[in-house]
Amino acid sequence: MENLAYLGMACALCLSALGSGLGTGCAGQAAVGGWKKCYAAGKPAPFIMVAFAGAPLTQTIYGFLLMNFIRSALAGGASPLLCFGTGVFGGLAIGLSAWMQGKVSAAASDALGETGKGTANYFIVIGIVETVALFTLVFCLLLLG
Repeated sequence: MENLAYLGMACALCLSALGSGLGTGCAGQAAVGGWKKCYAAGKPAPFIMVAFAGAPLTQTIYGFLLMNFIRSALAGGASPLLCFGTGVFGGLAIGLSAWMQGKVSAAASDALGETGKGTANYFIVIGIVETVALFTLVFCLLLLG
């Protein structure tokens, strides 16, 4: 039964990292496309698009933290089934947040490349999507505690 808890730990990290990979891939492609638009129009390419492309990476860190919280909870006597469920569903929620954040970042790169305006607004929306992952991490920690 304890193996379920370890599987939950792996899911917490891997599902979060999967979402980060999908999100950064999507956002990175859009950043390259945004730069191409700028170059084609003879405008300077905004370097800030690198931050858009990298925004979904933080969810991998949240998955790592969740994995460690699950390990501590298991050592403290938490149910292996609770640890498994928390890892699977927490990792999935964090990973989906990363993927959607990548899609928002992609839209931000497209808009910034075309208009050269709105950087602060784009970061606010990117941050709102990030908040879903943070809430998930905190609520999972409370669930385990």
